[in-house]
Amino acid sequence: MRLSLLSAINAARADRRPCVVATPLDGGESIFRLEAEALCDDPFGGVLAAMLRDGKSGIHEFEGRRFFIETHRPPPRLVIIGAVHIAQALAPMARMTGLDVAIIDPRAAFASERRFPDTRLLPQWPDDALPSLGLDAFTALAALSHDPKIDDPALKLALAAGCFYTGALGSRTSHARRVERLRAGGVAADQIARLRAPIGLDIGAVTPAEIAVAILGEIIQALGKKPPRGEKAPADRAASDVPGG
Repeated sequence: MRLSLLSAINAARADRRPCVVATPLDGGESIFRLEAEALCDDPFGGVLAAMLRDGKSGIHEFEGRRFFIETHRPPPRLVIIGAVHIAQALAPMARMTGLDVAIIDPRAAFASERRFPDTRLLPQWPDDALPSLGLDAFTALAALSHDPKIDDPALKLALAAGCFYTGALGSRTSHARRVERLRAGGVAADQIARLRAPIGLDIGAVTPAEIAVAILGEIIQALGKKPPRGEKAPADRAASDVPGG
């Protein structure tokens, strides 16, 4: 692999930008595309964009030549808002499943290394921490502080950024109030509809550790884009809605 190509891949990784490389198996120059470039400039008729979207790598034949297409996507990440008891259980669990974890809480007494060893801590307000941290489609955000001054700004930024998962702690009653605040703050209805609240799978969780399990399960489910057992996938629901389907 040429140094310039390796540098381009490393730069994309550092910026958390998905990219794809197509290498001809019969020799020749490799083709490098960032995600946005693959969408508008794909010499293989959409193959690069499709494989990048699915995160797949493999061999593809085009016009009599075979190419190995390798996708590079940012590692999935979990940003936790609120250095609370649930976060103390959730952070190590999430790391065990391969998620990079960062915790944001302006309350420095809560966001301490003693309570969260081996975890990236940002003792800042979300408005200040998240723009520098960056949010993207490979990031999950869990708002757990239960303080609107801390959670709401983070939720607005996560929903606007298109995070693959955005969830918030609280009862249905508190969530209804949250929705009103978000609406008043200019958050669009389609963005609010993506918010998972009350957060976590409905498994009857009570303790902080149990709630952490429920949250992590829902994040893993969202990352895999799988509906819960017993529920139909969107395509299946659409088919069943057709008369006679």
